[in-house]
Amino acid sequence: MTPEQARPAPRQDNQDPAIFGQTPWQTVGPFFHYGLPWKGGADLVGTSEIGARPELMPPEHYLLASPSPKGEIAGETIVLEGAVIDADGQVIPDAMVEIWQADAAGRYAEGNTGFIGFGRSSTSEDGVYRFRTIRPGAIADGHAPHIAVGVFGRGLLKRLVTRVYFEGDAANASDAILGLVPAQRRDTLIARRVREEDGAAVWRFDIILQGEGETVFFDI
Repeated sequence: MTPEQARPAPRQDNQDPAIFGQTPWQTVGPFFHYGLPWKGGADLVGTSEIGARPELMPPEHYLLASPSPKGEIAGETIVLEGAVIDADGQVIPDAMVEIWQADAAGRYAEGNTGFIGFGRSSTSEDGVYRFRTIRPGAIADGHAPHIAVGVFGRGLLKRLVTRVYFEGDAANASDAILGLVPAQRRDTLIARRVREEDGAAVWRFDIILQGEGETVFFDI
């Protein structure tokens, strides 16, 4: 027997790249769109159940309580909706969008008005999120009326953060944050009024994660 024949064969186990090759990369989720939103989480002014997607789970598992009455909330009721779109121009049906905003007087969750200012919405199969809320007022220290937005989705290890401003608002011209954005990209932060629905103005704001027309996102 030669020394080569006496040498044991190389061990092949789960550490041998000849068997498995490179371990595939994978991010957590996506589970945001069915694991975190709740009934009524996207309705900041009423008692509808918009926000969650009950069709994603058996009825016996969908045990979240219906939203409680919020009382009288001052301000103009609006709808904010739009699609979450990836770099290839495809909608993302399993993203989640959060909003945080001031009330009609420009205050954050103050008093007993019933308006919390926070909401959470799954995207639909068409990649669309939808909120019923009020149009916020201007905030002190040079901030035009706006809604803060957080986006969670596939491939994102941390949420993306942006702002929604309203087309035609005179205060946009002097907003401290909008003024930091290059002029050619400010349009990506502007919602546009597209129609009326049940007495409420519907504002459209698409969120483009990458590529042409990419929404401006902010570091946090």
